[in-house]
Amino acid sequence: MEYQQLSSTTGEVIVDAETATVIGHDVTTITCVCGNTVSKDGLIQANSQGVPVHNAHDTPVPPELAAWPDDEDLYTLCPACGRVYSDSVVEETGTAPVAFRVDVASERIAEAIRVHWSLST
Repeated sequence: MEYQQLSSTTGEVIVDAETATVIGHDVTTITCVCGNTVSKDGLIQANSQGVPVHNAHDTPVPPELAAWPDDEDLYTLCPACGRVYSDSVVEETGTAPVAFRVDVASERIAEAIRVHWSLST
């Protein structure tokens, strides 16, 4: 099994070779390694640090969320386990390797997830 070293946003090195399932090249069809999907507990668009992004262009960005990336370098965050997938890799290759992980219990990420869901309902 081939492993690649990935750095998390907390600075720890993660050795990982996990890959989620995905249908075609569509990020909305990712089934996270933990089993979460868009239709189960939800997956969230995030920035390159794994922070959920604000996608309503007509309202100010809440301080807990990240602004939509100008270069649209988007990631998909699993709020259940903290695995983060690169949307561009999924779209290009049709595979969904784990790019990095974030701690969903950390104050910054947990609050961003809470705000994301409160704005989505």
